Amino acid sequence: MSGEPGARRPDQLRPVTIQPGFMPYAEGSVLVACGDTKVICTASIEERVPPFLEGKGQGWLTAEYNMLPRSTHTRKRRDRDKLDGRTVEIQRLIGRALRPAVDLKKLGERTLMVDCDVLQADGGTRTASITGAMVAVAQALAKLRRDGKLEVSPFGTFVAAISVGVVGGTPTLDLCYKQDVDADVDANVAMTEDGKFIEVQGTAEHGPFDRAQFDTLLDLAAKGIKELIGKQRAALGPEILGLLGK
Repeated sequence: MSGEPGARRPDQLRPVTIQPGFMPYAEGSVLVACGDTKVICTASIEERVPPFLEGKGQGWLTAEYNMLPRSTHTRKRRDRDKLDGRTVEIQRLIGRALRPAVDLKKLGERTLMVDCDVLQADGGTRTASITGAMVAVAQALAKLRRDGKLEVSPFGTFVAAISVGVVGGTPTLDLCYKQDVDADVDANVAMTEDGKFIEVQGTAEHGPFDRAQFDTLLDLAAKGIKELIGKQRAALGPEILGLLGK
């Protein structure tokens, strides 16, 4: 399987592909694969905002996240009447991570609705969702420009996310499921293109870690995110980047 331990260096991303336009009816969409983790990300434009923003002249971005029942080794029950705590946490993370990518004032009273659906999970589903959804959001914003609905691009900055951890004493980038289970320390990091942090979620699984270890992991995450943003740009291409002013 791609991206398995031993098949790559500890500072190396798993193989990443971003396939834009995967869902043709959505304003923006991709199929993103990070190793054997695969997520469909879409961005839909709604010409309205939540009640708390009505009349304020700005837009909103929100996200939903779900895992297909057999995206994991054993069947995961569908979220029906109530979302489980993990799902709620992840979709809130995706929304928080992506909002810096959009100038909500320039968006006007519209909502960008992001949906991330996990087809196959092998670690890093939340970070892959953020990285893929960024491209879907960019496509949706470019469509607003192309359709003449916005004179000024509301695009703010590229955003991507990655997992890092200490596995067998070694700082490691982009953990697959096996590495995540075995990690002494693991963290999820979301950053902007200019290297600013949006979110850092870090946990010591088998004992505390020191500041030097944490700094090493953050440097490793920054390296991976820089590479991911390069892949996002390549997936979008010059026409869309031009419409976004990037």
